[in-house]
Amino acid sequence: MARKRIRDIRNEELIEATIITVHKRGYGTVTMAEIAREAGASAASISYYFGSKEGLMEATMRHLLRKLRDAMVAGYAQAQSPLERLYAVMDANFADSLYTVPQCSIWMQFWANAPYSTSLARLHRINRARVRSHFVAELSQLVAPDQVETARQALQSYMDGVWLQAAQSDQPLDTQAARRAAHRVVDLVTSRELVA
Repeated sequence: MARKRIRDIRNEELIEATIITVHKRGYGTVTMAEIAREAGASAASISYYFGSKEGLMEATMRHLLRKLRDAMVAGYAQAQSPLERLYAVMDANFADSLYTVPQCSIWMQFWANAPYSTSLARLHRINRARVRSHFVAELSQLVAPDQVETARQALQSYMDGVWLQAAQSDQPLDTQAARRAAHRVVDLVTSRELVA
């Protein structure tokens, strides 16, 4: 296993501090000094590594998108059918490494701020297009052609709604229960019989 460079370790620490601090204070009001304090660093180090608070938010979202991609790749590697690949998409979005209150919180704040930032809007479009593509590819094999878009919207809206609720939670999230519930929603959307 390759050793991490000091810069990479520092970047990860600052990103983790960003997730925690933005969750506590909100993206609109949090300052680089508060994030730096959470990381045990200086605001100058954030400027050095990321240039600005927006640059740090972009790096943080890229970090979370990598987690999502890694979880998706792992799920797809084991999936044997379109239905299992749909489950894998849902499972990735509720992965242990991603589905936490602070990460859901920063994700919601990212969505809220993306329309006002070119770099964040680009990441948002890329992510939405990727998720849409995965859903459409599998749903096209499971439902009638005229139902694919409605089914995709239902699954996407379900995920977004659960994440929005999670971002406002004052309790730790149950990732296994979230994945089970997501599978039931997939079964409903694809007209499959519910399993208890």
